[in-house]
Amino acid sequence: MERLTADDPSTIGEHRLLRRLGAGGMGRVYLGRTAGGRTVAVKVVRPELADDPEFRARFRQEVSAARRVGGRWTAPVLDADTEGPRPWVATGYIAGPSLGAAVHTAGPLPVPSVHALGAWLAEALAQVHALGLVHRDIKPSNVLLTLDGPRLIDFGVARALDAAASVTHTGYVVGSPGFMSPEQAAGSPVGPAGDVFSLGALLAFAATGAAPFGEGVSAAVLLYRVLHEEPELRGLDGELRQAVAACLAKDPAHRPTPAELRARLAPGAAAVGPETWLPGPLAAAVGRAAVELLDLEADSAPGPAMPAVADRVPTALDGGPADAVTARRGRGRRRRAWTAAAAGAVLLGALYGALAATGTLPWQPEPGATHPAAQDPAVGGPPASPSGSRSGNSAATGGGKALPGGFLGTWKGTITTKVVPLPSTFTATFTAGKVGEDVGRTSNASSFSNTVCRGVLTLVSIDAKAITLRERLDGPQSGCGLESETQTYTLLDGGGLHVSITEAQLGTDPEGDLAKQQQG
Repeated sequence: MERLTADDPSTIGEHRLLRRLGAGGMGRVYLGRTAGGRTVAVKVVRPELADDPEFRARFRQEVSAARRVGGRWTAPVLDADTEGPRPWVATGYIAGPSLGAAVHTAGPLPVPSVHALGAWLAEALAQVHALGLVHRDIKPSNVLLTLDGPRLIDFGVARALDAAASVTHTGYVVGSPGFMSPEQAAGSPVGPAGDVFSLGALLAFAATGAAPFGEGVSAAVLLYRVLHEEPELRGLDGELRQAVAACLAKDPAHRPTPAELRARLAPGAAAVGPETWLPGPLAAAVGRAAVELLDLEADSAPGPAMPAVADRVPTALDGGPADAVTARRGRGRRRRAWTAAAAGAVLLGALYGALAATGTLPWQPEPGATHPAAQDPAVGGPPASPSGSRSGNSAATGGGKALPGGFLGTWKGTITTKVVPLPSTFTATFTAGKVGEDVGRTSNASSFSNTVCRGVLTLVSIDAKAITLRERLDGPQSGCGLESETQTYTLLDGGGLHVSITEAQLGTDPEGDLAKQQQG
């Protein structure tokens, strides 16, 4: 994501823009929110395309058709303006990485996950083709990964671009060369079988980490290979290899239908389900991304607004039940990076449907409210001072006992969540002090992002070899934890220090052993 610049509008229609997501053949794509709080992706057409009558006519037709898709495995079209000076379309925003980004970062997916990916996308294509639509641009960047399955995006865009290409771009081929079908590469009409070919290439990429017709070469070379050479399927075995090879047949008549492909892949996907189909670290990262999405605020100095359209077709954004509920909710408290990832694996698996439907999470407080864990000592939050600010020197249990000398100094190590193997580098530094006083500081660097969270520790109690402290954030920090959590440190016989961290909502989760660092 990129911050908005002076060239970017502040609003489009009724959507407040937060970030620029990128740009493509159609135009710019923005992350936005509705007045009710739902998160959307808004695609704005380039000026030269907006001036092309044939593109506009096809864009109008494809947006109308895409509104009907709305299946489980696609991103729904929620709003659009096809008649204004700069046509645009808003779809539900999917808070997950693209397949391409996930594979390049974390490596190929496990075989059962690839079976599930293929079966679900084949189901999506069967529904789309039944409506008389063809996607024509299935590729890793157009498949987004969520905790409960993949989502296929950008329906209708390729066909609208194709309408303009014949007039304005001589020799221009719509699609991605390494994933398009031979008939599409040759400039011939493309039907449903073309989408099946592209899906086969995508599954080969997901399973091996490499596109079946190569990467890092010119588009002309890729088009030649698609037309005349066999795909490279090294690393694929068994039924998955046979299914992919069938999809990649040069002759469209020899490829399976989406329904046939789903039937072939479904048995191999039986080992996983919609909530367990992604490997642990990737699922945790997806969960964290979904939570951190709620922390985004609009830039302070955006460009001018694009006007709303008075006669647009009413949609679910016009005050439906979900948005009525969302409008009464405020913004959620920030989660620590590793905690959010664990929550993604534990809580968001069940709650992702609410996020996908409304762009918010059920536990978000009312506007202006304080999270219960930040105000109730019984659930781990420090009491507020009369002025409303938090004090590390407030009264606490323990009778003013001093921090034992064995804890003094700097300790460092790796802590890992229990639910998924999500590690982070954790550092704690303790100085002299008594119960009720600030005696330490922490830093936590996630292994899955550049986020480093820092906190201040208030000593709560002392018990034999263990101490309990309450941590609060060391100032405002984007993407970090709740304002308060409890940490317990225990001296180990071998000389180390064990830390376990408890949050009111998650219970005891991250823990690990720390080693004392030499001074100087």
